[in-house]
Amino acid sequence: MRHARRRVVRRVTRLAAVGGILLGGAMVTNAVASEPPAPSIGVPFTAPPATGEGNDLVSRLGNSRTAGSWVDKAGRPVVAVTDDKAAAEVKRAGAQAKMVEHSMSDLKSAAATLRSAPRVSGTSWAMDYKSNQVVVRGDSTVSSSDWSRMTEVAEGIGSFVRMERSEGTFTTRVNGAQPILSTAGRCSAGFNVTDGKSDFILTAGHCGPDGSVWFADDRGRDQVGTSLKGSFPGDDYSLVKYDGGRAGKGADVVAVGDGKGVRITGVADAEVGQKIFRSGSTSGLRGGEVTALNATVNYPEGTVTGLIETNVCAEPGDSGGPMFADGVALGVTSGGSGDCKAGGTTFFQPVTKALTELGVKLIVAKSSGGTGAAPAPSASQGAASPGSSAPITGTDVSTLLSRLTDPRNVGPGMLVIGGSLVALVATRWIRTEQDRKAYRQYYSATWG
Repeated sequence: MRHARRRVVRRVTRLAAVGGILLGGAMVTNAVASEPPAPSIGVPFTAPPATGEGNDLVSRLGNSRTAGSWVDKAGRPVVAVTDDKAAAEVKRAGAQAKMVEHSMSDLKSAAATLRSAPRVSGTSWAMDYKSNQVVVRGDSTVSSSDWSRMTEVAEGIGSFVRMERSEGTFTTRVNGAQPILSTAGRCSAGFNVTDGKSDFILTAGHCGPDGSVWFADDRGRDQVGTSLKGSFPGDDYSLVKYDGGRAGKGADVVAVGDGKGVRITGVADAEVGQKIFRSGSTSGLRGGEVTALNATVNYPEGTVTGLIETNVCAEPGDSGGPMFADGVALGVTSGGSGDCKAGGTTFFQPVTKALTELGVKLIVAKSSGGTGAAPAPSASQGAASPGSSAPITGTDVSTLLSRLTDPRNVGPGMLVIGGSLVALVATRWIRTEQDRKAYRQYYSATWG
């Protein structure tokens, strides 16, 4: 019986020592693996997000006394005003005031006159609040005669209409965060949205007509969903209804490349001067700035109005991809000119208008408390559906596992391994000595 107890004790001791070695090894391995490589945040953070205070002041003071607002490089709101009283009100509200000659009413009237003129494909115009002008651009496809005719219209409006020629052509970006493909072309998933019953991908309307079937692969085997409720031209948005009805895990995340993503925490209107990012399957993550609002673009397929104008680049295949700032959804890629080598102008469909017109809501991350949208944290991109883009992993990890994977546990892990090895060697030595002693006792008794 005594020998049996000894055997049990020895086995338990050995198992405990082996378990200690495994545990220590896991602590060291996971701690080293979990330590992030030095600048591998991989998630875009911008300057402090715009507060919307400038837009509120413009709305309160009216179109005849203001001419738009923007944010400066420090993220502070600036409001263009046309009289001293309006300037004083802006300053009392804590914003900066800039005196200008032409009001928002003047800028809108100029845009209306340009819209009523004969349509010229390859042209665009937008309100440049900072310069207090309406900027008209013509791409390389606009003939000299058409440009002369547009110039005459502009001169008839006034000197605050500025004419510019641009390289490249204004095109829709058919052909992203994640690619979706159909017979209509290749586009990008933008943001995941829901009507409370089913989930959808919000993407560009020019990507395909209602009824277009979308796939996640180029062989047509992994069907994603079907287009419905699109609007193009006029606007540029549409919904792709998931075949299964649900976006799945990670629906609140958009991919930014290199296996990382940005968690979407809210939706807002863009502001001139705001630092933004957009993601696309062709050109990846790109950053830029909002240069103008209420832009009109005369694509070859038709005219789209109310767009966000930016200086961020985009290329074919980026259509429908998400534009955001600090985890806040702002727009989906519509089109533009240029590329990501030479640069260019890119236009976006505002998300706020699309959600209102479609009667859906953005799927966002659950708030962790506090007010406002939290900075978008890093996310690991696993096997994601096109709309899900980059599901968050590790959000439900237990406290114990979190402690084991803490980089600070490399030292303790080594101590656990060392102690376990000592215990294992000691157990082996004790057993050897006991066996030797028993051997001598046995034979001395036998051969006495």
